[in-house]
Amino acid sequence: MRKRLRYDDVVVCAPVTVPYERYSTQTAHWWAGKALRALSQATGLERDAIDGFCFASFSAGPDTAVGMIQHLGLSPRWLDHLPTGGASGVMALRRAARAVQCGDAEVVACVAADTNQLDSFRKTLANFSRFSQDAVYPYGFGGPNATFALITDNYMRQYGVTREDFGKLCVAQRQNARSNPLALQRGELTLEAYLKARPISDPVHLYDCVMPCAGAEAFLVTTAKVAERLGLQTVRVLSTIERHNAYPDDLVQWRGGWAIDVDDLWQMAGIGPQDIDTLQVYDDYPVIVAMQLEDLGFCAKGNVAQFIRRTNFGIDGDLPLNTNGGQLSAGQAGAAGGFQNMTEGLRQILRQPLGGQVPNARRSLVSGFGLVNYDRGVCTAAAILEAA
Repeated sequence: MRKRLRYDDVVVCAPVTVPYERYSTQTAHWWAGKALRALSQATGLERDAIDGFCFASFSAGPDTAVGMIQHLGLSPRWLDHLPTGGASGVMALRRAARAVQCGDAEVVACVAADTNQLDSFRKTLANFSRFSQDAVYPYGFGGPNATFALITDNYMRQYGVTREDFGKLCVAQRQNARSNPLALQRGELTLEAYLKARPISDPVHLYDCVMPCAGAEAFLVTTAKVAERLGLQTVRVLSTIERHNAYPDDLVQWRGGWAIDVDDLWQMAGIGPQDIDTLQVYDDYPVIVAMQLEDLGFCAKGNVAQFIRRTNFGIDGDLPLNTNGGQLSAGQAGAAGGFQNMTEGLRQILRQPLGGQVPNARRSLVSGFGLVNYDRGVCTAAAILEAA
């Protein structure tokens, strides 16, 4: 395989979060506009200075990125639309970084926005994918809870992971969320309360499920020279990976595309898992968090239960995990949920956290997971970032 170029002279900066709301009467376009305005305020850039735009949303239809730039009054020379859900944050970073590196754009705004109206979830399900319409809905269920119940049950049986293990992850993330003023769920969550929560689709219970909401996230990808001129703190991209439709012959998902590309991720970065100060992984359900701990190299496959039991995932712990609370406690704003761990990963090493600061944080690993059909997520990605 041809050796990939490093991301020289590309920097990432200005992470932005538009505070989430459980429900909103506004459109995804309104939320995207709020994010772009916040990005402009954070950087001092006017709209005309943004010559690249990367967009992700589940609820902006019928518009894509093309329609969105007209609504926002942009005129970019480089444009991308990402329909990859929870993997979109890392993938936006990858595409924008290469565009800047090649000179196709100089200042790329990466934006994800979604609304959550009373019928948003139903509309998303109805048009989610042809696979879902043809192979899932005729059997009487739709949506992620039943899918992740299947994945979770298989994973627990195969690797001896218990609900107590998943509970430790959820409780740790809730504790992290309590310092984040923007998290939608900041009340104390004990392991006892987690275990007693009502079942949703066994073995998935209430606190295993993300809360849909409305919100937006954004960040800027540009050159070191532009960022210096604007007086912005920046982050370097050490490495990234991306994979689609990995292991299609697995009967039920027990690993993701990260496992194919993990060696490339670490080799390009020139470091190992022990050098990561904070881990921000996509967390729609705790089984996917556990899967990423293995597939990204933090523990061997099949050893995740023991790893969870001996590791402190708090902000000041052994491996600070989803330090803003992640989607399980901060909320899942559609495709913006795929940007949430990216903006938090940036904030921690820029020393601009929403809540608690990981001590001496210099490197973040951010990973994404998206587009879940009947028994698996199709898109995976990860990036290693370092404070400049």
